[in-house]
Parts: sequence; C-alpha cells; structure tokens
Amino acid sequence: MSDVILSLQHLHKRFGALQATHDVSLELHQGEIHALIGPNGAGKSTLIGQIAGNLRPDEGSVFLAGTEITQMSIAQRARLGLGRSFQVSSLAEPLSVMRNVMMGVQALQSHSFRFWKPVARDKALLEPAYEALERMQLSHRAWTPVSELSHGERRQVEVACALALKPRALLLDEPMAGLGPEGSAKLTELLEALKHEVPILLIEHDMEAVFRLADRISVLVSGNVIAHGDSHAIKQDPRVREAYLGNDDA
Repeated sequence: MSDVILSLQHLHKRFGALQATHDVSLELHQGEIHALIGPNGAGKSTLIGQIAGNLRPDEGSVFLAGTEITQMSIAQRARLGLGRSFQVSSLAEPLSVMRNVMMGVQALQSHSFRFWKPVARDKALLEPAYEALERMQLSHRAWTPVSELSHGERRQVEVACALALKPRALLLDEPMAGLGPEGSAKLTELLEALKHEVPILLIEHDMEAVFRLADRISVLVSGNVIAHGDSHAIKQDPRVREAYLGNDDA
C-alpha cells in the first residue's frame, strides 16, 4: 500500500499571460512534513488554491489518499480528509475557543447547528473538539473568547480547528506568520510532534522553522518547482540560493 497521502500531478494554472503554476508535481507522504517555500510572487497562493479547491487547474490532477479531488468542492475535500489553516485568521472572535473548534466538527458531521440542543452538553461535538485542543496544548483556554488570546494562541486554535476535522493531510499556510521567536518555537515543537499523526504540507517563510521541521522541501519560483530535497540539499542548491535563500546562507 502506498504511503502517498497527497499527490499533485503536473498542475498548470494561467491567468491571461501570467503562468502562475507550470507543471507542478509533488507528493506528501505519511508521517512527514513537506515544506513548500519560495519568494513572494512565486505562485504559492495559486498552488494552495488548487490543492484546497479555491481554484481549478487548467491542467493536471490532485489526489488525496488515492482519490482524485481535482474537481471537488472545498467542502467535499474537507469531508474526504483535507484539513487547512489559513494565512489570514478566519476565527470567530466573539466566540470561545471551544465554540470555534466545535464549528469545524459540525461541518464534518454535515448537519446544521443544533439550536434545539445545548451545544455545551453535546458530546458528539465536545469530545473531538476537546481532543484537538489538547493536542495543541490549549485545553486550559477552551472557554476563553478568541478575542482574548495572544497571536500565537490564535495560530494554535486554527490548527486545532483543522485537526477537529480528523484530516488525512494538513495544509498549513504560513502558520508562523506574525509570531515572535518564542511563539514560533512553541508552534514548531507542536507541529513536529503532530506529523506522526497526520502528514503536513507546510507553506512557510520562517526558514528556521522550515529547516527544523521539514523532512522534504520543494522550492517554487516563478510558478516552477526548481528543487526538491531535504534541508541540506536545499541549502546547498545553487539555484535555490540564487533565487531565494541568498548566497550568504549556510
């Protein structure tokens, strides 16, 4: 049985004269973190959209656990097991941490909000939500309004919301964005432990976190993947150093 959980095969996306992604192929394997890096304007957002379902590729295919999802909606992909956190926070600030995560569980269970049943006593929602918060070390903040959280804690809640969907694969879009060294170090530690439960495709600009976390790295430049490899290979690749890392990086 193949351990490939997410497979992108020859993805192309054009906007008029702009070739946003060109023949992009990569795989995410069970038990790994695969990082996608590249400079601003490289095509990462377009590629994310094609994986998540916001955009349809002009050519190519996306497979999740062996099932083609290229033409599926965002909701269908989530139900099949694609979890995602967003670059810009999508949390409902007036609600508690727990309520935010429970909304993700409700989406997975494909039913409307249970207005006739007190949500706080609904075990079908509470238990998976609490489990996700425990994994992100936030159970002690379960009933705290999101508006009172630190930026780092909000990032942890976003990952917990994705985990509550019981994903087969996690797509994390710049989870370190806006975090200071302490917050980044904590989230890095949490993600490092998490990959053994769910493989992660990580889009990130924090190269310290990338080089610590990633088992494999793909480098996207001008819509093309110019390199694949582990941290050592990527650091030493002259094409990557010229296009993204800079010649002074070790």
